[in-house]
Amino acid sequence: MARDQIWLTSKLWIGDYDNGKTLESIDKMLQRLQTDYIDLLYIHHPVGEVIPAWQAMEKAVEQGKVRALGISNFDYPDKVVQDYFHDICENQKIKPQVIQLECNIYAQRKDMREKIKPYNIQMECWFPLGGMMGVQRLSQDPVIQQIAKAHGKTAVQTMLRWHIQEGFSVIPGSKNPEHIKENINIFNFELSETEMNQIRSLNMEKRTFVSSYDSVEQRQRTRQIDDL
Repeated sequence: MARDQIWLTSKLWIGDYDNGKTLESIDKMLQRLQTDYIDLLYIHHPVGEVIPAWQAMEKAVEQGKVRALGISNFDYPDKVVQDYFHDICENQKIKPQVIQLECNIYAQRKDMREKIKPYNIQMECWFPLGGMMGVQRLSQDPVIQQIAKAHGKTAVQTMLRWHIQEGFSVIPGSKNPEHIKENINIFNFELSETEMNQIRSLNMEKRTFVSSYDSVEQRQRTRQIDDL
């Protein structure tokens, strides 16, 4: 398969970009993947030397080593995260094209959707099915079960189809070949606007993964020390 038929996305951890290591880390990434460029490169968490890292990522774009830039997990309410988001979106040369965050039928992230709208940032959803911790709970929702039955689809397929029709990019994770096939088989049916609204009404902004910014920052810095 030709390289332009493959989409490669990768992320930079704090250990990849703190202390001015961003461009070096990108070069090592390209070597590991045996490619000349990355299609989409994220900063994984808003921790550490975020703005210098972003500026180095912009240089990688100028050099043709990266095609598009994104931010991941920049949805904590803490001021430092909000400042990073504002600085990148308002002051830097290249704006984020994608933001990756948790989103599912019980946590539809309406606040973040409004926040990114002025910047035309695409939302990419992780844990769209609730993750291993929440997939059974979400799948058993009576509204989802009813809509799935009406289309002859599974609850998982119904939830993923909702994400697609809502305009999201969606990344369900699985190592099970049958589950992967199930996840892909969502393009041969369509939810009605009534069904879409029924699913929208399930929103409680109740996330599966709940962690404070302080704890995430501490874990990231601990990993950075472990990588030294």
